[in-house]
Amino acid sequence: MFKKVLIVDDSPAESALMQSFLQQAGYAAVYVSDPLQIEQTLAVEHPSLILMDVVMPGRNGFQACRELKGNDEFRGIPIVMVSSKNGESDRFWATQQGADGYVIKPFTGQQLIGEVQRLIG
Repeated sequence: MFKKVLIVDDSPAESALMQSFLQQAGYAAVYVSDPLQIEQTLAVEHPSLILMDVVMPGRNGFQACRELKGNDEFRGIPIVMVSSKNGESDRFWATQQGADGYVIKPFTGQQLIGEVQRLIG
């Protein structure tokens, strides 16, 4: 059985790249471009992990991460922030919001899959 990963990113190109890397590594990938639809998608898809962009319209990744980690239903799902924001303060802020990992764009397949494997095998 495939482990499922939810990709939350408003860029179709970035999402397609992540999906390709995940599928090559044997994971199933589900994609949502609207960060306001994360909870609805989680309730239907039940992923093992979330890959989340930081800069998105309407609700940024830090806000979404904080809200998911504050929700009893979803707090156990590991969240990896995937962002071009690469300062130490960005990583620190991500951990303060509850993120379990951080991958900087542009990334390699090895970097992305390494973080996914570290958290869900």
